[in-house]
Amino acid sequence: MRTLAIRRRAPPTTRPTRRLRRALALGLGVALFAGALAQPAPTPGGTLVIGIATSPGHLNPAISTGSEVHTVADSIFNGLVALDDQAVPQPDLAISWSVNDDATVYTFTLAEGVRWHDGAPFTSADVRFTFEEVLLRYHARTRSGLEGRLERIETPDDRTVAFHFAEPYAPLLQQLNVTEAPILPRHVYADAADATTAAANLRPVGTGPFRFVSFDADAQVVLERNPDYFKEGLPYLDRVVFRIVPDASTRLLALERGELDVIAGVPTSELERIAASPTLTTYAPNSGPGGGFCVMTMTFNLERELLANRAVRVALAHAIDRQRLVDQVLYGSGRVATGPIHSGLVAFYSDDVTAYPFDPERAARLLDEAGYPVGADGVRFALDFVHFPQFAKYGDVLRQNLAEVGVRLELVALDRATFVTRVFTQRDFDTGVISYCNNTDPAIGVARVYLSSNIGDIPFSNAGAYANADVDRLFREAAVLADVGERAERYRAVQRLLTAELPYLWLVETAGVSASGAHVRDLAPWSGSPAERAWVAR
Repeated sequence: MRTLAIRRRAPPTTRPTRRLRRALALGLGVALFAGALAQPAPTPGGTLVIGIATSPGHLNPAISTGSEVHTVADSIFNGLVALDDQAVPQPDLAISWSVNDDATVYTFTLAEGVRWHDGAPFTSADVRFTFEEVLLRYHARTRSGLEGRLERIETPDDRTVAFHFAEPYAPLLQQLNVTEAPILPRHVYADAADATTAAANLRPVGTGPFRFVSFDADAQVVLERNPDYFKEGLPYLDRVVFRIVPDASTRLLALERGELDVIAGVPTSELERIAASPTLTTYAPNSGPGGGFCVMTMTFNLERELLANRAVRVALAHAIDRQRLVDQVLYGSGRVATGPIHSGLVAFYSDDVTAYPFDPERAARLLDEAGYPVGADGVRFALDFVHFPQFAKYGDVLRQNLAEVGVRLELVALDRATFVTRVFTQRDFDTGVISYCNNTDPAIGVARVYLSSNIGDIPFSNAGAYANADVDRLFREAAVLADVGERAERYRAVQRLLTAELPYLWLVETAGVSASGAHVRDLAPWSGSPAERAWVAR
C-alpha cells in the first residue's frame, strides 16, 4: 500500500503581462500580472463581481459538464481533492489518501468537522451516494471514465471512503476535483425522484467556501461567505456575485469601468491592449470551471443518412478553412486542431494522423462523386448547425465556406437547456459545434465523446452517436495501464482511427484568457473554485 504525501503548493509566481502571447502559444497555465510582484497580507471582506456570458440554468454541477454551470456552482461545493495550477492533487474534502500497489483500491480519509450549508454533517455516505446515484448517471466524463471499471464503493466509517476497481485505473485522482466529481448532500437529494429536476438544483446546499443566496436567471447569482467553512480562515470575501453579461465586449468595458471585477473570455482582438494595462491582471490558464485543453469540434449526426456517408464528411472537412477560424474568430490565440486530443496533452498527443487541408475544389469533386450535384438553385443540400449563441462566429465562417461548395448551412442558436435536449435527447439536428474539453487525461475528457456506451441522453458526451468496437477497446485498455508510454501507444492508435473515420471534425484548439482588476489578488482561474482564496485589496 502506497500512502501519498500531500504537498501544499505556494501561489503561482507572477510574471509580466508582456509575456501573454508567449504564454498562450505555449499553453502555460500562468497568471500574468501588470502590478508589483510583492503582495500584502490578505484583507478579509468585500464583494467580488464576476461577469459571465450566460445563465447557468441550474446550480447542480454533478449532472453537467457545462462550464456555465460549473463557473458558478463549483464555488458552492467541493470535491474529494483539488487540483493546483499544475494539476497536482491537493486535499479538499479528503485530507489524505492511499493507493494499493496495482491501483485497484483508492482509500480516502475525509476531513473532520465538515458541515453542509444547512448544518447537517458531511460523511462518507454523501460521497457514495453522489457517485452511485448521480455522477455515474448524469456526469458525462465521470460516467465514461468509471462505468464498467468501478466495482464498488465502501464506506467502513463516516470518515473513510474506498473505491474498488475491477482492474487498475490510473487517472482517478485527476477526476475527483469539484469540476469532475462535486459531492452532493445525500439528505437533500435522496428523496428526489430525479436529480436533474430536484428543487435543490435551484437552491443548492453545499460544503463549499460560499453558500447560496439568490438566483435571478436573467441577471445574476449571489453567493455569500460560508462562516463555517472547514478550511480555517477561508474564504476572505464576504460575497461573490456572478453577473450575467452576454456580450463579450460589454463585459470587457464593464471590467475597465470597475463595474465587474473578473471576466472570462477576453475578446481575442483586445488581448494585447488588455495585457498591457497597468490596472488589469490577465490569466491564460489551461483549465478552469468545466474543463481544460478544449477543442472546438464540429459534430455530425451519424444517424442522418447523408452524414453517415464518410465521403460527405470528408468533403465538408476539406471545404472548411480552419486557419480562418484561428485568424478571424480567435485572432491568432488558438491553433488548428489535428484530432481529438489537444496538443497541450503532450504525453498523449500525436500528429501522425489523417489530415484534411482546406481544398474547396477537392470538396466539390468529392460531393459530385458521392452523388450530390449542384441543383438549379446552386445548392446541393442543406444542413442545420446548432450552437450556443457565443459560438455564432464559428457558424458564420462555416456557412460562408460551405456555401462555396454548394452546401447551405442554416445556423440555429440555442440556449443550453434546449441544445442539450435537441442534441442528446431528441437527436434532432444535422451538425453543430461543441467545445469538448480534454481535461488532464484522455480517460477523463476525451473517451466520453467516442465511447459507444455514451450514446444517449448524457449531455456533452457522444453527440454524433459514433460506435467503433476498436475505439472502445483502445480507450478501455489505456485507462487500466499504469505505464504512460503504453497508454500513449493506445491513444496514438485512437487518434489514427478517429481521424481516418472522421466521425467529428476537430476545428481549433482554444486558449481562453481571463482578466481581473489589479485589486483582485490570489484568484485561481484554473480552479473550479477560483475565489476560495481570493481577496480584494483596498
